[in-house]
Amino acid sequence: MAETPTTPSVQRGHRKERVGEVIAARMAKTITVRVERRFAHPRFRKVVKAYKKYYVHDEKGEARVGDRVRIVETRPISKTKRWRLVEILERAAA
Repeated sequence: MAETPTTPSVQRGHRKERVGEVIAARMAKTITVRVERRFAHPRFRKVVKAYKKYYVHDEKGEARVGDRVRIVETRPISKTKRWRLVEILERAAA
């Protein structure tokens, strides 16, 4: 007889995480985070920097411009917001 667990262990999918810098905090409960990506150019093999901007949900409004933050992918919160703030890694110099 096969044993079945009484409480099924439901595991969530892996959520993407990014680390970036806050470049704008003017909206209510929303910050704009710029994430840097470094990669070798496919043809010339030089290391190139590319940036991408994410709109991030900041429920408490604690992040400020210049802070380094960790963000995680989440359900759609609005038309453009699909990320939320997890923690502030480093505060900007005052």
